[in-house]
Order: sequence, then structure tokens, then C-alpha cells
Amino acid sequence: MDSTILSRRDLNFLLYEWLDAEALTRRVRFQDHNRETFDAAIDTAERLATELFAPHNKKSDSNEPHVVDGKVQIIPEVKAALQAFSAAGLMAAGQDFERGGMQLPVLLEKVLAAYFTAANVATSAYTFLTMSNANTLLKTGSPEQIARFVDPMLEGRFFGTMCLSEPQAGSSLSDITTRAVPDGDRQYRIRGNKMWISAGEHELSENIIHLVLAKIPGADGKLVPGVKGISLFIVPKFLVNDDGTLGARNDVALAGLNHKMGNRGTTNCLLNFGENGGAIGYLVGRPGQGLANMFHMMNEARIGVGMGAAVLGYTAYLHALDYARNRLQGRHPAQKDPAQPQLAIIEHTDVRRMLLAQKAYVEGALGLVLYSARLVDEQHTAETPEAREHAARLLDFLTPITKSWPSQWCVEANSLAIQVHGGYGYTRDYNVEQFYRDNRLNAIHEGTHGIHGLDLLGRKVTLQDGALFRAFGGEIRKTVRKVRGSVALPDGAPPAWAEIGKELRAHADALEQSWQALEQVTQKLYAVGDLNKTLANASTYLEATGHIVVAWIWLQQALVAAAALDDADADFYRGKLQACRYFFHWELPKVGPQLALLASIDTTTLEMRDAWF
Repeated sequence: MDSTILSRRDLNFLLYEWLDAEALTRRVRFQDHNRETFDAAIDTAERLATELFAPHNKKSDSNEPHVVDGKVQIIPEVKAALQAFSAAGLMAAGQDFERGGMQLPVLLEKVLAAYFTAANVATSAYTFLTMSNANTLLKTGSPEQIARFVDPMLEGRFFGTMCLSEPQAGSSLSDITTRAVPDGDRQYRIRGNKMWISAGEHELSENIIHLVLAKIPGADGKLVPGVKGISLFIVPKFLVNDDGTLGARNDVALAGLNHKMGNRGTTNCLLNFGENGGAIGYLVGRPGQGLANMFHMMNEARIGVGMGAAVLGYTAYLHALDYARNRLQGRHPAQKDPAQPQLAIIEHTDVRRMLLAQKAYVEGALGLVLYSARLVDEQHTAETPEAREHAARLLDFLTPITKSWPSQWCVEANSLAIQVHGGYGYTRDYNVEQFYRDNRLNAIHEGTHGIHGLDLLGRKVTLQDGALFRAFGGEIRKTVRKVRGSVALPDGAPPAWAEIGKELRAHADALEQSWQALEQVTQKLYAVGDLNKTLANASTYLEATGHIVVAWIWLQQALVAAAALDDADADFYRGKLQACRYFFHWELPKVGPQLALLASIDTTTLEMRDAWF
């Protein structure tokens, strides 16, 4: 039976046929790799995810972490899986050879992450928070901090977190009140409370390295308002001696566990820092640069959230597909004879509609996330400064979409997976109800749709005098030109080929028109001269832009599929073309009314008052 975690065939298509991962091996950083080494890494990830992560997914969901005598208790399968992950060298998959890493491209790192997240998002959270923590310190920490804290994380001995939010300050980080008082050279005493800290306390590793945002008081002892006073600190659970051994327990205490609707196997904590004199913390970088430093982790985490949303939708789709092929129920509307055998429900048109919608959402979302990961590799290793700058602009523009679009529409895919299962779908006997609960969190993780809508419309489209927006528009037009110029008929092609070419050109026309309409709406929104009105419906702007972006992703995939139709795997490519057709016929048209609403500068929600609810 094919895997219901992810489709290896689709991953191969995205990696090698569309994104040309092998081309990266011609660059100095990746020259020791080839497709064989890439595939070997994916094989390892698929095997471990299948054998050690997926089997306890439901068990960890129904047996949440809990506290006994002050210690967090977690089912033993979690630690065994994490030890195997670390032993395989996957914690350092993208790091330099000199650090014990595999020096894999970010694109391949994300594919490996996809398997573990789809198999068990709760257990995999411990690893990916650690990897993001380590990556942040590699960019911002001192050599001594890297040796003391990062190297043990890459070995899997220490795990990591990020501690941003507080009970009174979630997304509004300027309002944090955690204090950091100097106590020697670059050492501080940290006092405050942090909330919603994933992986904040457990017994799964030797140590936990917290990255904590806190404010250093001014000379008058008061905290500087806003974000300028925020600094970043390393606060370990256990202090680490000069020789690398563990010292005394730091002044970090678990105040309680939060109980979420999904990701229930990941501890989610309220932590108190400094109940007994102040937790020892070490300044990372310069004072006042905490938010900028933490954004290294946050931006990586945003792409990771998009990936998590995409693959949780994807695995639910594969479960629904398998169910639909095997569940017998009903007959065609024209079949009136009850003595005739029942049909597999995939034969019913409405079930195929739901499955096709899921396919369009999840394969489009996975394509978007992997394209974004490919941009990270371009940003760091492209051959010219111009190419690196272009990739950085595209990535900066796409990041709020890469996070938000999958976490909206792949949750819809999860909902449809439940619907395909019928009444069984919302019982705990089947996996799809858990996938839905797990994925619903991603619309909030690392910023809500509202926050990313404000980021996209309020910042990204105007940044560098609109250079990011224009850069992506250039990519749209490049693809449109390619479709119009390259969909040619091969010799002896059947008549169906002409129809495919005609349809792709129609898709290109629709995509170009949608982008032009978005450009016009963007100009109109900023011509208002009132930022409150401009940004009043930013979430709708985000959704509309996301649909245009994913339509572009699908058109690129369809171009590759059309060129490969004479391949022996024609059914696979036909499926790609049909999903593209679905997206352009059913999804992209939704953008028109949204853009019309935005162009009208509607103030219905802006003018609503509290007392009127």
C-alpha cells in the first residue's frame, strides 16, 4: 500500500522535475551531494517517520504530558523517536560538515521536515524548535556561546525553545515586561513570566536552552517602552560549566501546562523566570537588538508553520483518498436497481470534488513552501549578488503568504477529509479528526492571518519603494510568457494535446489579469491617504494575493506535467493538470469579488463599534 504520510512520487516531481534540486549540487556548498545522497536522506526520514514517529501519534494525543512531583511525564515513545532522529544526524542536516552536519540545502531540509511533521507534528516540534534555536545562535551568538550551547543542540543532547509571549503580551511584543538586570560581564538576571512556550519543560534531553526576549532597564530602573529596549538572552534550564558539564539548576520554573486542542503531545508551558533571585541569562548580540535577532528564528519558524499546515493537510488527503477507494456506499443516481453492488465512494462525483479540492490545496501549498525553501538556498548560494538579492526580495514578499495560505486552506482540506469519511470522520477511530485539530493551530502559530495581512499590505508591498512587489510581479509575467511561448505540440501528438495547450494559455491569461487587478487595487488602497482605511481589510488582501500566488505555483507545475505527458506515468501528470484546472476554474475566480470589495474601500468592519455587537 502507498504511504498515507506523504506521496514520494509527488515529492520527486516537486524536487527534481520542477524545482531542479540537482542544480544546487553544482554550487560549491553542495558539490559533495547528488541525487543519490539527497534520496538517501529522504529514505532515512521516511523510514524513521514511518517506523518511529507515526505509530505513537494517536497515543501521544490521547496521553498528554502531565506533571507528577514537579516533573513532566511524557510517553516513552517520544524520547525513543527523538533519540533516533538525533542519532541519524538529522538535527544538523543543513549545518556545515565542520559542525558535524550534512550540509544539505534548505530545500532538502524542508522535505525531511515534511515527513516527520506529517507523521507526528507533536513529537517533531521538539526537533524543529531546537534546530531553529541553533540556527539563530549560529547567526547571532558569540563563538563561546555557540560552543557551549549550540553544538550540544546539534548533537541532540540539548533541546531549544523560543520564549517571546507573555500573559499580557502575545503578538504585541513591545508590551513585554520581563526584565534583564546586569550581573557581571554579559551576564544578567532575568525576571518575568513567559506564556505558550512549546517544549518549555520536559525530561527528553539533558538540558533546555531558552531564547528569551527581555528588556534591560534604563538608568532610572524603568523599562524602555516599545521594541527598542528588547534584548535577546540565552537562559539554560541547567547552567553549563566551562568544560561542558552541567551545573546547577537555573532559576526557571514550570508554572503550568497549557492544554491545546491539537499538538497535544508537545508540552506547552507557562514559565516563571527568577522566582528565587533571578535566572542567569547571557546577552546575545547587542542590547536592544533582541527582536531583530529573534526574527532569524521567527521567519524560519513561519516557513516551518506553512510546511506543517501543508503536510497535515496532505496526510489527511491521502487518508481520505485511501478511505474513498475502499469504502463501499451507494450507487450512481441513474442506477435504480438496489440488487446491484455498491460503489466505492470515490465513484461519486461529490466525493471526487472534495478529493480534487484537497489535492489542489495541499499540493499547491507544498509547492509554495518548497519554492520558498528553494529561495533561501538562492539567497545564500546563488552565483551573483543580483540573483541573491532577487531571491531575498521574493522570499521577503512571500513569507507572510507561505505561512498563512497553507494554514487557512489546508485546514479546509482537513475539513474535507473528515467529510469524505462521513460519520466515521469525526470519531477518534480514524486519524483525520486529529489532523484537523492539529492543523487548526497553525492559523495562530507565528502570527495570525490578521497580523500577516498587515505585514503584507502594510509593509511588504511598499518596502524598497515597491521593489518586492514588482519582483514577484516579474515572476508572474515570466511564467505567462513561458506558457504562451512554449506549449507546443510534439510530433504526432493526439488532439488532446491541443486542448491542453489551449487550456494552459487560458490559465496564463487569467493569472495575468488577476495580478494586474491586484496591482490596481494596491495602488487604489494607498491612494486613500488614510492608513486605517488602507489596512482595514488586510486579511482579505492576504487571501486574494495568496490565491494568485498559488495559481502561479500550479501553472508552473502544469507546464512541467504537460511536457511529460508522453511519459509512462501519464496518470500522475494528468492528475497534476486536472488539479491545476480545478484551481483556475474553482479557486482563482474567488479573487475577483475580493479585489472588487477591496477597491471599494469598504469600511463596514472599520466602522463597527463595540456597543453594536
